[in-house]
Amino acid sequence: MTAEIPPPTALPLPLRERKKLRTRQTLIATALELFGAHGFDGVTLDALCEAAEVSKRTFFRYFAGKEDVAMAPTQDLWTAFLDVLETAPAGEEATRPLLGLLTDGLTGAIARMPADGWADRALASRRLAARTPSMDAHGLAFCDRTTRAALTILDRRFVLGGPGALHARLALDMLVSAFHQALDSWVAQPAGHTAEDLARRLREVAAELPHAAAATAVPRH
Repeated sequence: MTAEIPPPTALPLPLRERKKLRTRQTLIATALELFGAHGFDGVTLDALCEAAEVSKRTFFRYFAGKEDVAMAPTQDLWTAFLDVLETAPAGEEATRPLLGLLTDGLTGAIARMPADGWADRALASRRLAARTPSMDAHGLAFCDRTTRAALTILDRRFVLGGPGALHARLALDMLVSAFHQALDSWVAQPAGHTAEDLARRLREVAAELPHAAAATAVPRH
């Protein structure tokens, strides 16, 4: 049984940082509300900035474009995942399964997400992405950058057995696939969209990965 990675000890942020965080969260919440009501392409950047009461210059301090703000909830999760890989204690075990380490890292990152509305924003973002092709393309590029960053961290912090780089890349790809499967089933459920339930679903799907790798295919007659 694996242990959850606890969130870091919360320290009070300076006033300036709290204001920046509030501005960023306002932009995310406003964007997802407008996109949900009018469609991604039905909302201009000017209209978004006006609704959030910020200038376009301020917007671009936080986000590269509309896709970036629309996908912020899940991108924040994967950024936290990289931080977990970088900073979490390695544990007492001399060796541990790589896929288990990665799964613990992602469920630990979910636990670090803000309790005040992150799950609702992640739900809205995923539903929007399902009907917005440009968001999917943006997500693929972000996923590739995140995977490369994770591989760099793993190589620096751990000795990977066998063809380590290949195994690490495959393990990360499996984790991403498991997360999307868990996320889709989480979004499809009629209620109970909590971060804790998303983490539970991720663990359930990740537990099936070894069985999937060992599954056989029998020809039909």
